[in-house]
Amino acid sequence: LWTPSRLLFESAPELKHTRSLDVPSPRCRIPTVTIVTLTTDFGTADEYTGAMKGVLLSRAPQARLVDISHQIPPQDVRRAAFVLHSVVPYFPADTVHLAVVDPGVGTARRAIAIDTPGGKFVGPDNGLFTFVLVEADCWTAVELTSPDHRLAHVSDTFHGRDLFAPAAAHLAAGGEVKALGPVVTDPVVLPLPRLEISWKEMEGEVLHADRFGNLVTSIGRLQWQRDQLLLVPAFQHQSPPRARFAARKARVEIAGRTLEGIHRTYGATPAGQPAAIVGSSGMLEVGTPQGSAAKDLGVQEGEPVVVRFR
Repeated sequence: LWTPSRLLFESAPELKHTRSLDVPSPRCRIPTVTIVTLTTDFGTADEYTGAMKGVLLSRAPQARLVDISHQIPPQDVRRAAFVLHSVVPYFPADTVHLAVVDPGVGTARRAIAIDTPGGKFVGPDNGLFTFVLVEADCWTAVELTSPDHRLAHVSDTFHGRDLFAPAAAHLAAGGEVKALGPVVTDPVVLPLPRLEISWKEMEGEVLHADRFGNLVTSIGRLQWQRDQLLLVPAFQHQSPPRARFAARKARVEIAGRTLEGIHRTYGATPAGQPAAIVGSSGMLEVGTPQGSAAKDLGVQEGEPVVVRFR
């Protein structure tokens, strides 16, 4: 008879061959946790963001959801493209980025997913992923046509919930991009921000004003090297060339004003006076300490900005 005590005794010699308790058995399937970021112009007052998150968690309950921003100005595709460009490098390479700024929802514009070495992206094909595509060494894009990766009823006005969220959940659960639909070779790309360089100056434009009123420009990325600045173009690989110049001797011209020097911090100049600095993204910014440069200078997106070297 095999009593419990005899079973333990007979099995004891083999215990030394058992797997350590802190090492998972090959038969154990531990779900991987994938980050899904969300970038939209939905705001937080309505149900739209919550509905997308509900679909994501219903289909990929192990996903970790991270809000990048839901305060993109309504229909401002280029602003959303810049936000993605700024934050993607700080996330793991297997992150799924769900972005929905979609003024063309329900029209003939395509819905796409993109696989790059730096992450996966899901959203409308309207230029939202311009900077991601420009900077990726390689990428694969597909159109979201698979009926298995969408809700049963797809509304004409809320593709974020019915189309994009299910596709992002599929990727977060370890699914392949190619399972979502046919390959796309010509995703929409917006015109790149202006950046022209000569031996005596470089010219760019205002991309947007942030919530502090700082004017973010297309001149960058700028890297400090002691008291000099090295410009490494942010949005394309080959053109324009790099430039190096003395920061304190540069003059920044914007909206009829000339700002002397480019500074490291907002506190380097008196309060209430617009000044040029290198922002956290490496782009040239014009800000007013304890004020708003956007209001002080009254400029809009696209305003020319010139940096002259001396």
